[in-house]
Amino acid sequence: MNLNQYLPQSLQIIIVFLMSMASTLVTAQVIYPEKAVTLVVPYGPGGMGDRLARLSSEKLYSSFKQPLIVENKPGGNGSIGGRMVVNAKPDGHTLLVGQTGEIIVNRLLMKDLGYDALKDLIPVVLMGNAPLVIVAPMDASFNNLTELIQLAKKNTNALSYASLGQGTPGHLAAVALEIGTNSKMVHVPYKGISNLLPDLLSGRVNLFFSSTSTAIPLIKSGKLKVIAVTTPKRIGILPQIETVAESLPGFSFTVWGGLFAPKATPKPIIDQLNREINLFLSNPDVKNQLEADSIAVPINTVSEFQEFVQIEANKYEKLIKQAQIKLE
Repeated sequence: MNLNQYLPQSLQIIIVFLMSMASTLVTAQVIYPEKAVTLVVPYGPGGMGDRLARLSSEKLYSSFKQPLIVENKPGGNGSIGGRMVVNAKPDGHTLLVGQTGEIIVNRLLMKDLGYDALKDLIPVVLMGNAPLVIVAPMDASFNNLTELIQLAKKNTNALSYASLGQGTPGHLAAVALEIGTNSKMVHVPYKGISNLLPDLLSGRVNLFFSSTSTAIPLIKSGKLKVIAVTTPKRIGILPQIETVAESLPGFSFTVWGGLFAPKATPKPIIDQLNREINLFLSNPDVKNQLEADSIAVPINTVSEFQEFVQIEANKYEKLIKQAQIKLE
């Protein structure tokens, strides 16, 4: 028997609407996590992304009631770990702690990458954002940014700068400085910081765009001098040091790390992860630990992080095209 034939049409519409709402609510009640969550770090242990992942794994168990396992997957400039997450089941149980290289730069420089991080991953939450500092040997002939720029413009290729490889934040920040000041320096890439530092300390290379965690101990011990910082505003740990932006307005290059999920991961899971990570990062103990190394931990929504990633992508795409950078 079709009961609808005995009901007014307006009442039939209401019933259909209520049934649809009930179905939507049931679907939205995602139980998460149902098992251990794997946080993929596409580099070896020790970097900022690894640190953020391990802090998360330690602090989030109480709210997740499931273990968070950090899995380091180095190789291919971060592309191996990135591909692992892109190809994972989109259920929130395999996530990427990603940084500038594997999210933005690889897609611009690497052929046959096999995926596009901006299309195949969902930005969930920004977890940390840290400055770079320009450091030089103690006996360098320049003592501030103005003197560095004057020397670089006066003598083409008279200055050399170290980096941790083609397309790394330090390399690209140096290229942006060259373009912004119409100067040219010699790029000297290294495979690791342990190879780079002896040459920097001895003056075989003239400067390095360094993370604060590497630079600050060497600055405090009098082994390196600091020339400038790459954030738009001065940083608390080096308040007397000028920013590059004070000479080149708009200059901003940082090392950041954030959480990413495979495309098609349900929105309730994305929102839950964003809430939990923001709550964890706002814990005073965690915040103080990270800010001691000048790692900013801003509260941010999913949409704010997505906008941040797109702005970064636009900046690096413009720079790489302008400088005609290719992987060597």
